[in-house]
Parts: sequence; structure tokens; C-alpha cells
Amino acid sequence: MVIVAYRPKPGCEAKLEALVREHVPCLRALGLVTDRAAQAMRAKDGTVVEVFEWQDGAIEAAHSSPRVVELWERFASVCDYVPLRELPEAETLFAGFEPIAL
Repeated sequence: MVIVAYRPKPGCEAKLEALVREHVPCLRALGLVTDRAAQAMRAKDGTVVEVFEWQDGAIEAAHSSPRVVELWERFASVCDYVPLRELPEAETLFAGFEPIAL
């Protein structure tokens, strides 16, 4: 399982959310993630958190896939990747987030 946090660049919130909706279906079509349901949520500061499960060995394959690399380049144009510890929610015992429908 992986948890990743994307902080949108100014004015890029809608583009980021669209990319998050595209992300796991793309990975799944390439056989890189499991059938376990992915989750996406929004922190109070607008950071989007995504949770999904890689297939064994798939992370390396993703880095060599032109389709995935292109998708990740689009992510980089609209957000910054941030550690979970930077989210105020991470300081609480029961971190609460706003769900994002995938």
C-alpha cells in the first residue's frame, strides 16, 4: 500500500483532482496496481491524499512505462509532492479528511 500527498500549485486544484481520478485507472489498465479500491481525500489546506496498492514489483515497471511517466509529468506540472507529516491532520490521533469521489 502507498499513501501519497499532492499539494496543488496555485490555481491548479481542479487539474490535480482530474489527474487523481485518472491515476489509478491508468495504473490498473497497465496491470500495475491491485483491484483493491483506491481512496482519495482532501486535507484542510487543499492537499490531496491518495491511497492505493501496487502489484508486487510494479513500482519499477511504472518508472519505465512511457504512459505512466507522461502522467506523472502532468502531476508535477500541477502539484508538489509533500510528506504526510506536513499535513496538520497528521498531528492528530484520528486524522480526518474530506473524501474525493473517484
